[in-house]
Amino acid sequence: MLDLPTLSSNGIILKPLMLTHANDLAQACQDGELWKINETSVPEPDKIIDYINTAHSMPDRKAFVVIDESNGKAIGTTSFHDILPTSKRLEIGYTWYAKSYWRTHVNTICKLMLLTYIFETLNYQTVGWRTDIDNHRSQQAIERLGAKKDGVIRGNRVRRDGVISDTVMYSMSKDEWPKHKIKLIEKLAKHGK
Repeated sequence: MLDLPTLSSNGIILKPLMLTHANDLAQACQDGELWKINETSVPEPDKIIDYINTAHSMPDRKAFVVIDESNGKAIGTTSFHDILPTSKRLEIGYTWYAKSYWRTHVNTICKLMLLTYIFETLNYQTVGWRTDIDNHRSQQAIERLGAKKDGVIRGNRVRRDGVISDTVMYSMSKDEWPKHKIKLIEKLAKHGK
């Protein structure tokens, strides 16, 4: 299975998620009361330790913490999951950031670091994403990365309110990556990063 590196760029650090990040993450999920968003996997503030322990216990998930280098605080998480070394495919998910970081450069920087690592260091062939059919904000963010919509898996997930929902699947191939990398770099340049 993969060992996670520490990645750093433009004031954002990604490193393996640890229990020592629990207090910062409890504050981060309170920024916008993210656990109240039905279509996401953001834990309640008092369940952060369980969230971290669950991430560590999943054999096909490797979790990163996202740190704002300017203040040293953990502001969210993201993970590799559904890792298939034989077919050189994995998914990026369990991604959330404190609400004050939404629609900033943070997601673009994180995805640029992760995709560069996946395609250029690990030499994987495909990266996937999935999101709830009603999570339009997440779908738009994935589409801005250049991922292609693969389709909808009907009735395969249960939201925190117990409603059975559909999942929208996306992917990007290694062949598509170079043109999307350029676009992400250009987008960061517009943010002054």
